[in-house]
Amino acid sequence: MAPSMTVLFVTKLVLILQSMIREKLLAFAANSLAFVHYKLHGFATLNVSTVISGCIGPLDAEDKEDQDRITTERNTALVVTAGPSLHYPNPPNPDKVLYINKKEAPLLKVERGVPVTFSVEAGHDAPLYITSDPVGGNATSRNVSEIIYAGGPKAEGVPATPTELIWLPDRNTPDLVYYQSLYDPKMGWKIQVVDGGLSDMYNNSVLLDDQQVTFFWTLSGDSINIAARGERKSGYLAVGFGSAMVNSYAYVGWIDGDGTGHVNSYWIDGKDGMSVHETRENLTHTRCRSENGAIVFEFTRPLAPSCSGRVECKNIVDPKTPLKVIWAMGSQWQSGRLSVKNMHSVTSNRPVRILLLAGLAEAEQDLRPVLAVHGFMMFVTSGLLLPGGIMAARYLKHLKGDVWFQAHTYLQYSGMAVMFLGVLFAVAELRGFSFKSTHAKIGTLAFGFAFLQPINAYLRPHLAENGEILSRNRVIWEYLHIFTGRSALVFGVIALFTGLQHLGHRYGSKNTKGLTCGLILWVVSVALVVLYLEYMAVKRRRDGGADGHSGKWVLGNNEEEDSVDLLQSERSSKMESNSTEPMEVQLEPLKG
Repeated sequence: MAPSMTVLFVTKLVLILQSMIREKLLAFAANSLAFVHYKLHGFATLNVSTVISGCIGPLDAEDKEDQDRITTERNTALVVTAGPSLHYPNPPNPDKVLYINKKEAPLLKVERGVPVTFSVEAGHDAPLYITSDPVGGNATSRNVSEIIYAGGPKAEGVPATPTELIWLPDRNTPDLVYYQSLYDPKMGWKIQVVDGGLSDMYNNSVLLDDQQVTFFWTLSGDSINIAARGERKSGYLAVGFGSAMVNSYAYVGWIDGDGTGHVNSYWIDGKDGMSVHETRENLTHTRCRSENGAIVFEFTRPLAPSCSGRVECKNIVDPKTPLKVIWAMGSQWQSGRLSVKNMHSVTSNRPVRILLLAGLAEAEQDLRPVLAVHGFMMFVTSGLLLPGGIMAARYLKHLKGDVWFQAHTYLQYSGMAVMFLGVLFAVAELRGFSFKSTHAKIGTLAFGFAFLQPINAYLRPHLAENGEILSRNRVIWEYLHIFTGRSALVFGVIALFTGLQHLGHRYGSKNTKGLTCGLILWVVSVALVVLYLEYMAVKRRRDGGADGHSGKWVLGNNEEEDSVDLLQSERSSKMESNSTEPMEVQLEPLKG
């Protein structure tokens, strides 16, 4: 073995020496020719380097990277097909890969909030899906977890019958995802997700007070995605849920000295820095950035916090209830202890009521005069006229004549007339009638029971004569008359309280607390008067019992039943008064 290896080594060495000698001889010959050329023509080109090829091949195009990238556009479909793997960007190469718009596994660039439409024509064996797994091919079969954002087994088709797949990347979609085949791994490539305009990323937007801040939101199941964008330069931007910054839940976005954005939640119960308390709300997907000096921040929070015992646990956002939003801006913000330098320099003048489900907003307004008149008329009805009519029928029968009946009738009819006018005022001011609020529902019940009374009186059965037994219809009517009259009063009083509550939700509670306390005092006062009158009535019946009259009330007696004779009392009283006068009969002899 040793002699053969020696011979092989010597042979290679000889070949190398021959190559070197050949290159030197060629260089010497070239230099000699150059010298002769110089003697003959006066100039020559001398090259002492190794002979190489001077062709450098085709130049790279300036947009070489963009040739393998596709930026999606709204309302433009991406055609997905399958083809051979030639230059797959993530080796080892599969045999077949996905082509998009005839490009082999390009990088896709999409914007959040802009729908992406795929026309899938890659075959029945290559359904398309968008996944968080870079390999694809159903990661769950490899015991690897993945998040599927769109697509699946049904997203497959052929050129003759393509399948359309629409995917909407939202603000919670990661910056990098992948398009892959559901069955075979590594057929697709990357999708770069970038932020688009806030108007594309969110379903709804409104301008807050003074049009200095734009508020964006999207309801998503049991959570809400929120963004706020300042329309002027500032160091921080804050939005609050409430009628004023005091006693409100606030969210502040700011950029620190290192250029990092922050979003924090706070509870504010005063007007100084010590009254701003940082909370631990469950804020996710928080972002904050500065666009030409204007602050833009985003976050996601649950509609109802899943906690208890902390102040932020009461910060519940009900999509069915108008959300009052205010804002403030300042030059500087920081975490932890705040000082005077963190005070706002500009703020909203009044809150804006946002209807989350409808996607609308309306400015908070002062109490409308017509609605104030409506409330006053309803108080006159349910606080004065209706209870006055009931008490007249119950406690004034000891007076002579039909004073009690006239008072009962006039007070009840006056109450119904004022109630009707009050409802008309409210409907005209609000330009329609709605049963959405509790106040409207209870008020409608009071209105209905009140206007059953004249119908009830018109259908009154005749009273039984002395000594006769009351008919069944008469007994039912008497109970119905008592029930409907007192129900109208009860629901009317409840409607007063719900009206004040509705007023507080709409215009702020600072003006309604005093009115509510005053209404409570009035109800208590009326109740005390009723107790006194009831005591006097019992005492009077006892005194009457001592004179031989019964002290018990019996359903259907003549005295009590006159209280329900609303339509024919005047005629009856006249007949009774006429019956007490002496009758004169003149007799004349018959002429025969």
